[in-house]
This record gives sequence, C-alpha cells and structure tokens, in this order.
Amino acid sequence: MSYTAELIAVGTELLLGNIANTDAQMISQGLSALGINVYYHTVVGDNPARLRSAVDIAKGRADIIITTGGLGPTCDDLTKQTLAAAFGLPLVFHQPSADRIADYFRRLHPHRPMTENNLQQAMLPEGCTVFDNDWGTAPGCAFASGGVRVLMLPGPPRECRAMFEHRALPYLRSLSDGVILSRTLKLFGIGESAMEARLREKMNAMANPTLAPYAKEGECELRITAHAPDQEAARALIAPVEAEVRALFGPLVYGADVKNLESAVLQLLKDRGLTLGAAESCTGGLIAKRMTDLPGASAVFRGGVVSYTDAVKHAVLGVPEELLTVHGAVSPQVARAMAEGARRVLGCDLAVATTGVAGPDPDDRGNPVGLVYTALAGKDFCHVKELRLGASGRAGVRNRAAHHAFDLVRRRLTGLPLD
Repeated sequence: MSYTAELIAVGTELLLGNIANTDAQMISQGLSALGINVYYHTVVGDNPARLRSAVDIAKGRADIIITTGGLGPTCDDLTKQTLAAAFGLPLVFHQPSADRIADYFRRLHPHRPMTENNLQQAMLPEGCTVFDNDWGTAPGCAFASGGVRVLMLPGPPRECRAMFEHRALPYLRSLSDGVILSRTLKLFGIGESAMEARLREKMNAMANPTLAPYAKEGECELRITAHAPDQEAARALIAPVEAEVRALFGPLVYGADVKNLESAVLQLLKDRGLTLGAAESCTGGLIAKRMTDLPGASAVFRGGVVSYTDAVKHAVLGVPEELLTVHGAVSPQVARAMAEGARRVLGCDLAVATTGVAGPDPDDRGNPVGLVYTALAGKDFCHVKELRLGASGRAGVRNRAAHHAFDLVRRRLTGLPLD
C-alpha cells in the first residue's frame, strides 16, 4: 500500500520566523526514503482552535499525520489535547513516562526539584503506542483512528531527529508488508531539468521500483525506491534500474548513498593513500571547510591557504609577480601557479586551487562575475579548467566553484576525463 502523509508543525515561533522548520525537512526526507508521499506541510501557531482546524483538514486528505512540537509542560503545549479531542480519544496518565521524566530531572538537575507541570507530558491518548524519549522529557506517541495514523513528536530539532529515526521510523516500517528500500545516486555536471527530461518517459512508466529526481545546490540526485518481501528482493529490483541510470549518465554519477562530493573525494583519497591540499582565492576557504567538516578528514587533508590578495599569492604560494601583473589574479596562469604552490607548501600529493570573480561586480580587469579558474596539480601534471558560473550571487559562485574543484579531484582519482 502507498501511504500519503501530512506534516503539521506547531509553534508560534515558526510563524514569526524566529526559528526555521528544519524538522519538516528532515521528516520529509525520511518519509520519501520509505516511499511515503508527503503532499502537505502545515504550520500552526500555539492556538488550539486553529490547530484543530488544521487537523480536521488533514484527516480528510492524508493516511498519516505527523505533528511536531507542542508536547512540553507549559500552558501553550496543547498538541496532545487537541489531537486526542479531534479523534475522540481521552488522555490518560502513563506512569512509565512519568517515571522517566522524574528520572531525567534527577539525573540532569539533581539540585533542582521537578515542577508539577512536567507531569502533563505523561498524559497520552488512550491506547496509543508510546515513543520513549531518551533525548528529552516529552514522550511522543502514535495511534490509529478512523483509517488515519497519527504520530506526535517533540519540536526541538535534536529531540525530533532522534525520535523520528529511532521511534517513528520503526513504527512506520511496521505498517507495510515486506520492506521498502531506497538507493540514492548522486550526480554532478547536469541540471535537474536536463536530467529529468532524459528520464521522464521511464519514470512515468515505473511502478515498483520508482525513480524520483531531486535538485540539490549545484548537483542532483536520483532516488530508486523498491517495495519487496525482503531486502534481498528489493535490492534485486533496484539493481537493473541503477545499472541503466549509470549507463545513461556515465561519469556524471559520482556515487551512491554518499552524502556529497567531498565525502566521495575523501573516500577515494583514503582508498589510494593520497593527500590533498587547497589554495583558495574566490572560495575563501570553503573547500577546506567542507573537507574538515567530514570525520576522518585529517587522514588525507593537509590544509589550505586562503590567498585572497595578490601579496599572499606571491609571498606564501610563490606565484610570480610577473604572472599577477601581466595576466591578473583571475587567469589560468595564476590558477596553475597557485595549485603548484599549494602542493609544494603543504607537502600534499594533490592540490586544488580556485581564483575568480564572485561578484557582485566585475573585477578591475573587466572579468565578468562567475568567471572562475580551478586547477588541480599533482606530481607530474597540472590541469586548469575555466568555469562560467554566471551571476548566481557570491554564495552561488563560491559553492559551485568548490563543487567543480572537488569534481576535478574525483575525476583524476577515478581515471575520468578532467573536462
């Protein structure tokens, strides 16, 4: 059976824009991986009448309703009361949850007595499945009524993520006969519309497994989802579709079930026992940041030089002053010298470099916004690539330039053409 879901986020702070609704993004991604269609997101303030109206609407158009927020001890935490009333269920006191809440306060606040209102969190819809909260105080829960499954999760993102992954997902998986398995292929070097155009006919004809495209910043992904009696059967359904996609897009596919380009590069460097360094101008340290955000990066990443000015390019990286004077900082000659200088200074096997115009205006030599040169240097080679990234804003130019730098490394390590 294919389920449809609606997410209802409760909290006036969300409507005021004080915080972003990251819970909805995380839950939608998790539901998509299960093959559950999310058709609506609703955000409601801490108002029981408006929440009740939103729930009544959701009951008529979704098989699964997931709420976040409003489960705490204060007077405006009214999600459970409102949902229970909407489905005609009484709230009952759940002693195990009360005991867990009391134990939480004894462990974390041994010198501060627990206030009585915290026990409000132990009032739960009669007959529900209780989701123990090992990351906070408010338990979550799930129940079925009138053909609708309702799941309630706490709002704080740290608690919500853990509760969704360790409590809600196992519950949702149990609703389906067999298993739902997904595999995500990551692509770089093609836009979502171009990718979708090449797959549209096939995607429309597919039922099980399904194939769905997603656009990410600077890259794309394709998720293959299969429903089968067991994981082995699901993998057997996915395998030929993955093979067909890989054959169609070739070197544009940089990995499967990997987080991002830098993760793929990190693993390739580890597998080959090689090290990487960076010399950055227009990207301003973004390549180094993205590498060092990854656990285990210290095994392969030697460091980076943010050579934002000509003086630093010359003094630290050894870029000849003549190159800077004659060709300018934004040039293939300087990009090459930066990469070679970084490799020498940092003592790494491979070094990437970026120099370009991030905007908002052309540089003093008239180079347009979005013109970037990225270079990759090794022991016996140096390759420079010219990029025309357009006027996509400073952040857009910098992010896309970093993507291309990582892709150069990826292509070199896998024996693919660098252009």
